Amino acid sequence: MQALSLESTLQDLFLYDFTIESSTLSHTVYKVFADNHLLPGVIITQQKLLWKMISRREFLERMSRPYGLELFSRRPISNLCMLSKNEPLVFSSDTRIVIAAKQCLWRSPELVYEPVVVELKPREYRLLDVYQLLVAQSDIHELANLLIQELYYKLETANHKLQKLATVDSLTNLANRRQFDEYLYQQWQQMRRQIDWLSLILIDVDYFKFYNDNYGHIAGDFCLQEVAKAIKSNVQRATDLVARYGGEEFAVILPTTSADGAIYLAEQIMNSVRNLKIVHKKSAVSPYVTISLGVASVIPNLEMKPSDLIALADAALYKAKSSGRDRYILHAELE
Repeated sequence: MQALSLESTLQDLFLYDFTIESSTLSHTVYKVFADNHLLPGVIITQQKLLWKMISRREFLERMSRPYGLELFSRRPISNLCMLSKNEPLVFSSDTRIVIAAKQCLWRSPELVYEPVVVELKPREYRLLDVYQLLVAQSDIHELANLLIQELYYKLETANHKLQKLATVDSLTNLANRRQFDEYLYQQWQQMRRQIDWLSLILIDVDYFKFYNDNYGHIAGDFCLQEVAKAIKSNVQRATDLVARYGGEEFAVILPTTSADGAIYLAEQIMNSVRNLKIVHKKSAVSPYVTISLGVASVIPNLEMKPSDLIALADAALYKAKSSGRDRYILHAELE
């Protein structure tokens, strides 16, 4: 038997080749059954056309009745078959296993395990043990479940990839603006319930346009990637989020973090970028790439919105840039 698939047909199963004419004596059939204990039945033809099928079970049951041997043994098998009201269930050899099994199970309970006839081509018939058919159907069902599980796993993996594409910046591998907005809103609600600090650091690479114009976009992309790594290396907590805010701007969301903690982290990030020592000849503040940072810290309440925190950090960043760059400014210092 071949390896089964969802498209497997009856010709992929083991089929018994035993066909007799209706004039064959019953004792000949009896001997055949005695010699072949696996044969599920016999196909009976008249002038080579399918007439009847009698199963091993029914044949032996009738022969074992009182005087069964005496009545039928020396008579044609057609005499015994005349007593049977069962019509053979016939399938073409290209019938799919799953369809044939379903039709067999639709039969009345006493006929469920009756063998069926498979027509290979006109006037050429084979017999199929229904037990084998149902076992094959069970194997196909198990295979289908495995395929469904595999497809589900592939779909889940694809969804994760799509989700990552939707929320991760492809250049820096940081969270993108969409994820930043969603996470800020989520943490805003959480800190409002906890009555706790929420801090935000906005970061801008100093004179990045000049860097891009001077060194080219490939070098510019590399610069942003290195700056992103430097920022990320200082953010250790799982609850903190580093995101690419847009262009050469980055952002760090810090739940349960007051201004002191945010300032400390801003200083660490600023020094890490300085230590990269990425040459920047067009910078007006340093021979190397530097960053400016705006820091804002609030305890969220019902009268404020997440955009208010962004506005505070953005105002602080603007002040840091207008004050000479390569520094951080806390929003409270603007008041």
